[in-house]
Parts: sequence; structure tokens; C-alpha cells
Amino acid sequence: MKTYYERMRELREDNDCTQQKIAELLNTTQQAYCRYEKGINELPIRHLIPLSRFYGVSSDYILGLSENKQ
Repeated sequence: MKTYYERMRELREDNDCTQQKIAELLNTTQQAYCRYEKGINELPIRHLIPLSRFYGVSSDYILGLSENKQ
């Protein structure tokens, strides 16, 4: 299974979004978001729900615990 940071990048790219756009959604900086996508910093739990809602997928999918997007 893919890691959560691989899933985050894949979802962002599949939705034609920039790191800046997602960072604004999460109320963080582009640099901080970039570090999440690279796996340098762990994704704070407070960002998981907004990402899940924005992409219309389950949090388990983002975390790499499930292959099922719903």
C-alpha cells in the first residue's frame, strides 16, 4: 500500500491542485505542506478531515489503510 504522503500527492495531482492551494485550504504555508507530501513532517491530524472532505475520500484512504476511497 502507498504511504499517506504518496496518497496526498497523488490526490492533489489528480485534482489539478497546487501545493499552494491545498496549503491555503489547510491554513498553513506551501513550505509546510510540501514537507508533509515528502514525508519529512508528519501530517497533523487536524489537517486530515479537511483533506478528506476536499477530495471526497475516506481518511483511511489518505492514510494508506484502505484501497477503497469511500
